[in-house]
Amino acid sequence: METNNNFIHDIVENDIKKGGKYYGKTVCTRFPPEPNGYLHIGHAKAICVDFGTAEKYGGYCNLRFDDTNPSKEDTEYVDAIMNDVRWLGYHWKNVLYASDYFPRMYECAEKLIGDGLAYVCDLSADEIRDYRGTLTEPGINSPYRDRSPEENLDLFRRMRDGEFPDGSKVLRAKIDMSSPNINMRDPVIYRIVHTSHHHTGDAWCIYPMYDFAHPLEDAFEGVTHSLCDLGFKDHRPLYDWVVEKCGPFDPVPCQNEFARLNITYTMMSKRYLRKMVESGIVNGWDDPRMPTLCGLRRRGYTPASIRNFIDTVGVSTSYSVVDYGLLEYCIREDLNKIAPRGMAVLDPLKLVIDNYEEGCVEEFDAEVNPENPDMGMRKVSFSRELYIERSDFMIEPVKGYFRLFPGNEVRLKYAYYVKVTSYETDADGNVTVVHCTYDPASRGGWLPDRKVKGTIHWVSAHDAVPAEVRLYDQLFSEPDPMDDSDGRDFTEKLNPNSLLVCKNAVVEPYLANCDKNAHFQFLRNGFFSSDDDHTKEKPVFNRTVSLKDSWKKQVAKS
Repeated sequence: METNNNFIHDIVENDIKKGGKYYGKTVCTRFPPEPNGYLHIGHAKAICVDFGTAEKYGGYCNLRFDDTNPSKEDTEYVDAIMNDVRWLGYHWKNVLYASDYFPRMYECAEKLIGDGLAYVCDLSADEIRDYRGTLTEPGINSPYRDRSPEENLDLFRRMRDGEFPDGSKVLRAKIDMSSPNINMRDPVIYRIVHTSHHHTGDAWCIYPMYDFAHPLEDAFEGVTHSLCDLGFKDHRPLYDWVVEKCGPFDPVPCQNEFARLNITYTMMSKRYLRKMVESGIVNGWDDPRMPTLCGLRRRGYTPASIRNFIDTVGVSTSYSVVDYGLLEYCIREDLNKIAPRGMAVLDPLKLVIDNYEEGCVEEFDAEVNPENPDMGMRKVSFSRELYIERSDFMIEPVKGYFRLFPGNEVRLKYAYYVKVTSYETDADGNVTVVHCTYDPASRGGWLPDRKVKGTIHWVSAHDAVPAEVRLYDQLFSEPDPMDDSDGRDFTEKLNPNSLLVCKNAVVEPYLANCDKNAHFQFLRNGFFSSDDDHTKEKPVFNRTVSLKDSWKKQVAKS
């Protein structure tokens, strides 16, 4: 699949060429997550853009935790973020924290106060909002805007020393209350928060706002290209103002924005993801239905598939929504090349070959991966009693059904041709056993003079291993779960079939003997990964993605 152009790379190439503003300088980027939750697939785009850009142009990328809001941040998220970045295959030059710069940021704030460019304001948050004006009306100056630098400096230092309660005072930049850009109407740059910080403890009770801290962090670190999503485009004038007024800096960082990643049937709001976790809608941040990177990893997605997905989507400035099917395509493409094949029966039905010798067990050769012959062969055992999928037998077949039914013959993958002779049912009419005969001449599953239309998989009852198989699907049943125009909450759009558990599945022994997070293709069933709960004694597998199934499409049309 062709990848899209990346306009960010065009910008960088223009900046570093002879005559460009960063000519002769090392390209430096940063990935700056706030440690207040787990990373999701949307963050993967930012990771790929930030780290990938630095790699391409021989520079480096820092992993920086923008931890300026102590009430929502935790070391749990710091550790998780580092793990996710490593898992995607990227390497940072430095691990940095915004909180490490608090002393320097404070000095910058005092500089602004001394230059008459910042003041302490006693208005409440609601009053500041009311004074700010609208898109069509200018704002109103705060009554505290004309405090002297000396008074402001005294008040700011007393804020730092903990004299005032939360919300009683803020430090605001003095810019322009009539600016057409509302972000420039004397934005708050420091607030009081008497909460212990995960990294600095109780050293501070005032904390910089993101719009003040972020440009300074970039400037302190020598960042050349500060790459952000389009939501920060209107904040760029403030970014440049902070860098200019608190400088000089060399190099001067430059902010560039790109469109964030949006995917159908997916929600990527940390706030709502947290709500689903806390309300028990999902089983934690790493639930395989979650769009979090730890959830995708547990489901069986590979770093290569996600990076290829991001590369295929491309980087642009246009808002768009990517079909979830593209993500599934990328994981299928990757796993098809690397995943060993195996046979697993999810809804077992006993198949008895009446003319096969009782107690006899033979072995057949089976390819590990037909797409990669270098992966070699494996042995599968065969016996008189097998397990097949319940859906592979019908008493009265519908049109186009080529699997087992009375009198019909199918090929058992790798083994023999078998023909149904009879079946048994319970008191409710449910089929419990299918009886058949086999043709010894068809050993290996082929007869040159006789073709069969159906081929099914199976597991020998002789050494079948009981397993739990979890069939994951999209968490939401509608493309845009956050669209509330119809008055429905996102919780009303949950897919009731997002998780189906097959507790009575059986698998080949070699599948059960794998380690956690191993990838497989279960023939005819899809791609699967062994779960974190998996043990060799109690195997547990998660469906990563289904296979393309022409029969299901046919059923859907009928």
